[in-house]
Amino acid sequence: MEKSAKYEREDKASFFGARHVQCFMIFIGLTVAFAQRVNFSVAIVAMTDRNATNPDFEEYAWSEQTKSYLLSGFFWGYFVTQIPGGQLAHKYGGKIMLLLSLGLSSILCMLTPLTARLGDWKLVFALRVVQGLIQGCIFPSTHTLLSKWVPPEERGSIGTFCYTGVQFGSVLMMGISGTIASSSLGWPGIFYTSGLISLLYVIMWYFVGASEPSDFKWISAEEKLYIQSSLVASTKPEEEHVPTKTPWVKILTSVPFLVILIAQSTFAWGFWTMLIQIPSYMKNILKQDIKSNALMSALPYLVNMFLTFAFCGLNNFLIKRNLISIRTSRKLFNTIGFWVPVLPLILLGYLREDQSSLAVGLLVILIGVNSAAYLGFLTNHIDLSPNFAGILMGVANCMANLMGVVAPLLVGFIVTDSKNVNQWRIIFNITAALYFIGNLLFIIFGQVKIQKWNYPKETEQQRDHIKFEPVNVEKEVY
Repeated sequence: MEKSAKYEREDKASFFGARHVQCFMIFIGLTVAFAQRVNFSVAIVAMTDRNATNPDFEEYAWSEQTKSYLLSGFFWGYFVTQIPGGQLAHKYGGKIMLLLSLGLSSILCMLTPLTARLGDWKLVFALRVVQGLIQGCIFPSTHTLLSKWVPPEERGSIGTFCYTGVQFGSVLMMGISGTIASSSLGWPGIFYTSGLISLLYVIMWYFVGASEPSDFKWISAEEKLYIQSSLVASTKPEEEHVPTKTPWVKILTSVPFLVILIAQSTFAWGFWTMLIQIPSYMKNILKQDIKSNALMSALPYLVNMFLTFAFCGLNNFLIKRNLISIRTSRKLFNTIGFWVPVLPLILLGYLREDQSSLAVGLLVILIGVNSAAYLGFLTNHIDLSPNFAGILMGVANCMANLMGVVAPLLVGFIVTDSKNVNQWRIIFNITAALYFIGNLLFIIFGQVKIQKWNYPKETEQQRDHIKFEPVNVEKEVY
């Protein structure tokens, strides 16, 4: 009777509920956050070439080295606040940290054109650093929210769906930036548009967002019970508020976590190298104007987004049919996302100006298939430690976004002549090698088993006596 009641509860809660609303709002949040990051990659092309867009707006004579500094500026701040961001989200909840981060960042985004007029590239660089500092809470907050809202068996699909906001924001901004820059709004319109949309989202999130199911007044009793009973790391009600101390030494010496850190860093190197440098590569090597440049740069990320949904569906099918375990799923999709792009990356360095269609095809394969990795390392933090998922994401994303600082600077150091395809070839080969190494280590050392340090010492002895309600995913996780 108890077992049948459990499955009846799952059926009532499994189709569509409050957790899906929350995840959709997180998806939109990541969309607007990434729109604010990507906008500068396209805008800087217009800001430094008046003839490429509306000529009625300022043009800045920034060198390639200066542009590299500006493109990396966001990450100088962003990687610094990842770990504090994880701690703050763990302490105050994901909702408030996401709200503050996006709200303040949106205001700075709209101030970008003014800072360029007042202080040239130095003030713009400072603004981008501060904007990065503020946005450092976003990914840790997202992981903290997912650890509270998403049952383990839905983590690969619903959790990954949230992160497609990364691609959607990139597609949206790259797709419309060229048109906005060529309109009467000029290149400043890129910043005004993305900033205003972000502020509208912040207002919606204030009213709809919730840090956990118990904070959301429109959730059904069935769904709330379903989520709480499905979480592998759930505890008895009297234990929920036991003070927890972050086990830093155990986290930083945990091989499964260090493997995630390496995988996330190598993935970030490739992701940001492609995202930031594609507009420049399109303009200088493939000779595309800014309108076609923006659309062609956005196409791979559009494919990436749709393939994410396809990979989520395939993952659900394989797991629900018991064809693969969660452990196999993580490593299989991580391998697709890391190793399939290696060959297209190498080939990109050998293309000529008259092979722009082939280049776009390779970029579509490279960036599109890259999305499979979101079902690999990106949800693995929650597998290892639901209680400290936000903190793990903060640490890993700190190192990963250090790559966002180093990658543009290395590109600026190596690509001294942006029209020289041989110099671009070096960048693509470095990225391919990092992809290969990152996934190889994940295959060998990656785990999905919940780590012992996930549980606070105060409850370890109590936890041994807790009888969890049987959930199918436990068998797969362990």
